[in-house]
This record gives sequence, C-alpha cells and structure tokens, in this order.
Amino acid sequence: MAKLNFGGLEEEVVTREEFPLEKAREVLQNETIAVIGYGVQGPGQSLNMRDNGFNVIVGQRKGKTYDKAVADGWVPGETLFEIEEALERGTIICFLLSDAAQIELWPTVQKYLTAGKSLYFSHGFGVTYKDQTGIIPPADVDVFLVAPKGSGTSLRRLFVEGKGLNSSFAIYQDATGQARTKAIAMGIGVGSGYLFETDFYKEVTSDLTGERGTLMGAIQGIFAAQYEVLRSNGHSPSEAFNETVEELTQSLMPLVAENGMDWMYANCSTTAQRGALDWWKPFRDATKPVFEQLYNSVKSGEQARVSITRNSQPDYREKLEEELKELRESEMWRSGATVRSLRPERN
Repeated sequence: MAKLNFGGLEEEVVTREEFPLEKAREVLQNETIAVIGYGVQGPGQSLNMRDNGFNVIVGQRKGKTYDKAVADGWVPGETLFEIEEALERGTIICFLLSDAAQIELWPTVQKYLTAGKSLYFSHGFGVTYKDQTGIIPPADVDVFLVAPKGSGTSLRRLFVEGKGLNSSFAIYQDATGQARTKAIAMGIGVGSGYLFETDFYKEVTSDLTGERGTLMGAIQGIFAAQYEVLRSNGHSPSEAFNETVEELTQSLMPLVAENGMDWMYANCSTTAQRGALDWWKPFRDATKPVFEQLYNSVKSGEQARVSITRNSQPDYREKLEEELKELRESEMWRSGATVRSLRPERN
C-alpha cells in the first residue's frame, strides 16, 4: 500500500502502481462476477470490468432495464441472464440493487450464497442496518464492498476518458482468507483511481451524511436560498442562475478540483477573494449545527428507517416523481435548462 500525507496525517491507500490491472485480473481469473441489478451502479461497474477483461455476467429481470443491458452489448443466454440464473452462475455476487430492492430480493440471493462464494456491495447500508433490513450473510462466504465516490454514470464516463473515480473498500467477513485481496482487485477492476480503506459502518454513515449534505441536499438548499434572494431583489432569472449555479459548476468547481479551494481563490479577483474569505466562516458556523443534527440522525439509524419505510411503499415511484417534478419545474431549474441550452459548443 502507498502512504499518503494528508496535512500531517498519514494514510495508507491502494493505487494502480502497487496493484496494477494485470494483478487484479490474475486474482479474479477463476471468478464469475455476477452483477445483480442494472440501475445506478450496475452499468458503470459491469461495463468497466468487462472492458478491463474480467469474466462478468449481468442478472436483470425482463423489462426496460433488461433492454438497456442488451443495448449495452450484454448477450441474453451468454452474459445476460434472469436474476436467479446469474446468482447460480456467479462466484462473486455484486449486489447492486437499491437498498429497498436488496431487502426484497435478499431471500432469493441468500439461497445461492454457497460456501466459498463472495458477496460484494457498493454501499454498507444493508449489512450495517441488518436489524432493519434482515440482510445477514451466511458465515462461510466473503463479504466486502467497493464504493466509488460518485455515480455509476461518472464512473463510466471517467473510465472511457482514461481516468478513474476514487473508491473506498471494506471487509465485513473474511471466510476464505482472500476477501481483502479480492476486494482490492474488484476496486481496480471497476476503474477506481485509488482505494482507501474503511469499514461498513463508516462507509454508510459518511455516505448518507454526504448525500444529504454537501453532495446533494445542502447544495440544492443553498442554491435555492441564494437564487430566491437574488430574484426577490429584482435580478433576472438569467442573472440569478448564472451567479448561483452556472459560474460555480462551469468555472469555479473545475478550479477547485484542479488544485484546491485556495488556488481557486487565488485565481479570482481580489474583491471576490476578500468576500469569500470574510464570509466562509459565518456560513460554516450557520450550517455546522445542521450537519451535526444530520450526522446524529444517520448514526442513530433514523435515516435508515426513513429510507426503508418510504422507499418500500408501493407508490414510492409516483411520489418520487412528484418531488422531482417540484425541482424540475421550479423557476431556478427551468432557468437552468435555458442557460444550458445556450452554452457554446466546445470542440
């Protein structure tokens, strides 16, 4: 493992230098990797592993998602199967359904987890909250996770561009003595930039906090607040959206990604620098109590309970569409659609 220095704190990570793709192929050369589910993470991970030379099959029920898998080159009867047949054929079962769907399918999956197989997750939810999900793996199988730090869409796009998305990995159960090696090999196989080690509990608590916080929930809340203040003070939709979202996503965040927040500040006007330096701490102080409340809600299991209860309702999809429609039809995101349509082509 490589040692990285994080501001004076050392952390061991796995990179492609000490664990190259050739080694990952060697570790998994006798495995049949069965990706169960072709929704959010399934396509990116399965396609990346297939392109990296691993023996991958997909298990998916017939329907629109099955048809998408066929369009992506998975061949019915050869690399694409009904879920139970894929479970039977697979030696590493990649359980990549949504958390609610995992609960529903678990009794079926459990039947095919014979001694020596591996159970792979990309989220620690099902096992961490086993008292609520009922997902308790048998003792004679390896259980591990690789969690790419981004969507399956981003994982695939970066892979196609020759890049990688960083991932965490964790071992829950090592029945064969090879769980850790297999987990790292899977992480390299799905296209990780580097891998950092965690455990199932820390993965799920950080993930649920991040999704509800700066990655999705908090950022939408901050966008909406600033946009509404600007609009209420007479700024046009175009001006409000550009100053709230477009400049951030198209100009400033790429600079942060390149060299950090201080470098982005250094590459902005002195007026912008002064304002940012004066105001970041008041925003931190205002939002930190909300983040503490959020983390405590995750840690207590309350967020898991809410997710399981609401996402398992028979009318969940209809209610989800109503909530997404509220975002989509808000003035801010309707303005965003117009602004995006006017972006110049970049050749």
